[in-house]
Amino acid sequence: MRIPRDEFARRRRQLMRLMGRDSIAILPAAALQMRNSDVEHPYRQDSNFWYLTGFHEPESVAVLVPGRSQGRYLLFVRDRDPARETWDGRRAGPAGARRDYGADDAFPINDIDDILPGLLEGRDKVYYTMGVQRDFDQRLVSWVNNLRAQAKHGRHAPYEMVALEHPLHEMRLFKSRSEVQLMRRSAQIAAAAHCRAMRFCAPGRYEYEVAAELRHEFMMAQADISYLPIVGGGANGCILHYHENADVLRDGDLLLIDAGCELQGYASDITRTFPVNGRFTDAQRAAYNVVLEANLASIESVRPGHDWNHPHDVAVQVLTAGMVRLGLLKGRVASLIKSQAYRRFYMHRTGHWLGLDVHDAGDYKIGEEWRVLEPGMVLTIEPGLYIPPGARGVPAELRGLGIRIEDDVLVTREGCEVLTEGVPKETAAIEHLMAQSSESPPSGRRAVA
Repeated sequence: MRIPRDEFARRRRQLMRLMGRDSIAILPAAALQMRNSDVEHPYRQDSNFWYLTGFHEPESVAVLVPGRSQGRYLLFVRDRDPARETWDGRRAGPAGARRDYGADDAFPINDIDDILPGLLEGRDKVYYTMGVQRDFDQRLVSWVNNLRAQAKHGRHAPYEMVALEHPLHEMRLFKSRSEVQLMRRSAQIAAAAHCRAMRFCAPGRYEYEVAAELRHEFMMAQADISYLPIVGGGANGCILHYHENADVLRDGDLLLIDAGCELQGYASDITRTFPVNGRFTDAQRAAYNVVLEANLASIESVRPGHDWNHPHDVAVQVLTAGMVRLGLLKGRVASLIKSQAYRRFYMHRTGHWLGLDVHDAGDYKIGEEWRVLEPGMVLTIEPGLYIPPGARGVPAELRGLGIRIEDDVLVTREGCEVLTEGVPKETAAIEHLMAQSSESPPSGRRAVA
């Protein structure tokens, strides 16, 4: 299951149509990042570069030149080097870039200073993303300025820099059939990992052990994490971006897991909350069902013609009414929403775009108006309720509860498709799944100091 080579070519053609003639687009690959000393972080290609090329190597630059007769799609890549390939792995080289990745022409990356200024000459606009790779920014500005300095010799330099992300991110917002297939599979893998975590969980285990189960499921499916997993037991679930994953899981607490995987660049993003011991208390069940009601109502509101903010408004309405029922807030629901009193216990929005990035490309507004949902968009729905241990004026049995339920949702012609339905979220279904655990709880396990 891969993005077909001809789809990358279609994307490039579409972008060049949007750019128009007398323009040029330049996209450098992601830079290698050092972890420490001479150890690198695992390489992850820049999403825009990957979207247009499918090329996974660093030290590369893609160039699109609409209307150029000698070749409109060029790649600058690392040359073949048997000695370096022995240490660092195989390289495509210029020949491989042409043969396997559809480049009209390809050159060694070391020749870019000699070739790219000539490609810039005679072009009016340069489509480029400034501020991501500052070293490359300076090289590009230097090439353009050198051309401008030679204007008296008849050389024509570009006169306008255009944000490449404006047309490209709009393209990325609408997923193709191949992209949807990959995102479905990514969601299935992540759902299986969450189910594995539910079956594994028991009092006395540690958050990092549960995180290891998630990663195991991802890696066995040839996927990787799409972000650092959040595995927060008890009050740790009230920390939105909790990453320590170091505490012991205690009997009677809830466990919030926010984890997704990345498959061939495409992300999933799931959150589930469940009892460490496999059984909800009455207070936990009441609070959880408020969030579940908001999750289901928000998903129901995802359909073409509704605007981006509509699911959030629905979630806020349901959550605020639930907070009143639970004794967290007092007053009329409409007034509490108007004053944003609900933000004491629900402080984030209900979703974001999803795709090659977890918080994917695409505008949320067109002008001053929330954009209208259309088929092919993928978003998350993730209402939550967070009641820290020290919260005053709330029922004692609700303190320390962090609850979030997040699903990945594809907008379809008829309404929507929940890509993450493979992991349960109703309380009875969660309890049933957790009862299937085949492993006995640990005894005397200690964290590594």
